Amino acid sequence: MAKQRDEREVWDGVIEGMPLFAKELIAGGVAGGFAKSAVAPLERIKILFQTRQVEYRSLGLIGSFTKIAKTEGTLGFFRGNGASVARIVPYAALHYMAYEEYRRWIIDGIPGVGRGPILDLVAGSFAGGTAVLFTYPLDLVRTKLAYQVVGSQKLNIQGIVAGEQVYKGIKDCFSKTYKEAGIKGLYRGVAPSLYGIFPYAGLKFYFYETMKSHVPKERKNDITIKLACGSVAGLLGQTFTYPLDVVRRQMQVQRLSASNSHELKGTADTLVMILQKHGWKQLFSGLSLNYLKVVPSVAIGFTVYDLMKAYLRVPSRDEAVVEVVTSNRDSQPSTLHS
Repeated sequence: MAKQRDEREVWDGVIEGMPLFAKELIAGGVAGGFAKSAVAPLERIKILFQTRQVEYRSLGLIGSFTKIAKTEGTLGFFRGNGASVARIVPYAALHYMAYEEYRRWIIDGIPGVGRGPILDLVAGSFAGGTAVLFTYPLDLVRTKLAYQVVGSQKLNIQGIVAGEQVYKGIKDCFSKTYKEAGIKGLYRGVAPSLYGIFPYAGLKFYFYETMKSHVPKERKNDITIKLACGSVAGLLGQTFTYPLDVVRRQMQVQRLSASNSHELKGTADTLVMILQKHGWKQLFSGLSLNYLKVVPSVAIGFTVYDLMKAYLRVPSRDEAVVEVVTSNRDSQPSTLHS
């Protein structure tokens, strides 16, 4: 008992001594990893809908699940999820932490600024852009791995066009992509990602805070209410920005398709190509599936994030702002707002 008490006291000391941003990084990363793994099968189908429309769109959701189960087994539903989790953990960690930091910086740096939804729109947008820039190569690798389709559990490749690259795993995909096109190749499709994440991340926080502001005060800490607000906010933000996600996926796999191997298109050209070849509906291919993915993903993400914040003793948002601002003013009284 004494040993357990000592270990608990040591752990309590570690948590108390941990800086606020580190706690937010850990909470966001754990939440992102859990949420992404829970919806990995739906994410795989969505990517196949977006990039292999001829093969999978005609099958529909149930048919696509059946085909993957027969040809690739259970693990096929999680193809590319290792890269996805490797990306989402630092992405979610940076996204949550950067959002909280940008929000505090704005409040601290602009005296009298309102703390309403507009603040969350701006902070969320910049946080989303920051997270994308730091983690985009992992998203590219995740998409390339998920794009591959195997014909059996023994990994005999079938249904892949001639000249299409086959990757053995995350490291192999990184290595071959870098050798083929350098750093530029690892950021292929980043432009539409940024175009999409700025409004999406900002709108997500904007809608969330707007809806929360209409919740009765006595129910604001109800996790069910938070999950409901977050889910609706995610759905609305995703609808407005989804076409850019489709364009990004198409750009990421252009080098894997023989028909596009000699002519790599930019954001605008890819958008026009999709409209000309497949029509405007292709820009929303997989959106209904994405709706099914967003709700549980947001629910799990918010729940785990709240649990981790409570475990790590992260103060409420406004308390954290007061704590950081007060600390800054005490430590640098002559330079603040100079």
